Amino acid sequence: MLWAYFTDISVYISEVGPEHYRVIMEDNASGIPLDYIPQVFGKMLAGSKAHRNIQSRGQQGIGVSGAVMYSQVTTGKPTEVVTSTGGKFINKVNTKIDVEKNTGEILSHETLKNLEKWRGTRINLEAKNLQYNRSKYGPYSYLKMTAIANPHTRILFVEPDGTKILFDRNVRVIPKNPKEMKPHPHGSSADDILSMIKDSTATRVRTFLVSDFTRVSSKKVEEIEQLSGLDLDINPKKVDWEYAEKLVTAIKQITFMAPPTEGLIPIGAESVKLGLEGILAPEFVHTVTRNPQTYRGGIAFIVEAGIAYGGGAGNNGLDIIRYANRTPLIFDQGGCCITEAAKSIEWKRYGVKDDSAPLTIFVNLVSTHIPYTSAGKQAIATEEEIYNEIRFALMDAGRALSRYLSGKRRASEKLTKKKTLLRYVIETSNALGSLVKAEDNSNIIKALTDIVEKKYDFEEANNGEEATTTASEENDVEEVIENDQ
Repeated sequence: MLWAYFTDISVYISEVGPEHYRVIMEDNASGIPLDYIPQVFGKMLAGSKAHRNIQSRGQQGIGVSGAVMYSQVTTGKPTEVVTSTGGKFINKVNTKIDVEKNTGEILSHETLKNLEKWRGTRINLEAKNLQYNRSKYGPYSYLKMTAIANPHTRILFVEPDGTKILFDRNVRVIPKNPKEMKPHPHGSSADDILSMIKDSTATRVRTFLVSDFTRVSSKKVEEIEQLSGLDLDINPKKVDWEYAEKLVTAIKQITFMAPPTEGLIPIGAESVKLGLEGILAPEFVHTVTRNPQTYRGGIAFIVEAGIAYGGGAGNNGLDIIRYANRTPLIFDQGGCCITEAAKSIEWKRYGVKDDSAPLTIFVNLVSTHIPYTSAGKQAIATEEEIYNEIRFALMDAGRALSRYLSGKRRASEKLTKKKTLLRYVIETSNALGSLVKAEDNSNIIKALTDIVEKKYDFEEANNGEEATTTASEENDVEEVIENDQ
């Protein structure tokens, strides 16, 4: 059994007093080394990505530190963190944020023996001046969305009233870890270049361009030098803003190969399908993972989309669930590229009558750099290439939905016709029985019923091809009538 390697998350919310809650979250992930705890939990805008070109949620680190801050300002209490990387000891600390210095402080530290070799992190905090509910912006909705996009994860959620909800894992495959990739020159700005130079070991701008970017060869560097008129043999540390801008201007005029995409790890169409089926239990699902594309000239991205219809999908009508690198986007839906793309499609063309249809639209954007509209990381900016890819993916899913709804409509029409004919079987049998003066009409009823059943069973098995009454079937009815005479 290898279940220990799959992600398990537990979230407990209990009511301490009026508008006062305790929140406990625990996972079985890699754990956090003691030295990193102040930065992870106590530093606002920590720059979780910095200038690493790797697929992750985003650039600004305000999530968990924001929760610590809210707890601190509403209760005055620190946050308890219990964590272990799986070694001999477990670190238990109380931490808070020094607002003036924007740094985390460890108020107390206790070392416990890790006899069971536990690995993971447990966070315990309190918060006031809020109310728990099951709205689309609450914890329940967030965890439900998380479970759909992370079907390999098992999530246990306990609500304040004691209700236990289990979002079980629906995929038995562990996702690959994303790889760090070198940035593509077309996706870089002057600010990016200046920031990258700080961490570069190159001694000349020429070697910096070749070693720190992808798709930049010595031949391309010569083109950059000719177009920019810059001395590329100077030390990168001497590069200023004006120099960087001229460099970027020259780079934009040159054609480079598209960036590699092996560092992008999509959920996968099949896993998205299993996630939607496992959580929503719809009557129809279709999912799509598009081929990698680029925006802003050199930033690679992948769009994944899915449509779930009926069952538990769209309980309150059309529902758009948005993700960036598997992470749910709850707020700012109206100003998001995903929402704009989804609403730009004429869903009536695909058999969706109106916004009250039981339809859930799923979109996940995968990229090393998600173009968020703000530091809140809740909405994606409208980049033309991303917008178009979302539309293409949803139209693909829409065509599959249209075929399903058309088939469902035809099946309903056939069933109605079948029921109509069956209603007249007894009346017709009685008339035939009366004509031949039969003592018992049951055999005539059975013969006529069989003809109707065979006709519609044939059409269903042959995609709607109309069945005709055969001579053999007509003879069967005649033979029954003759026998009754």
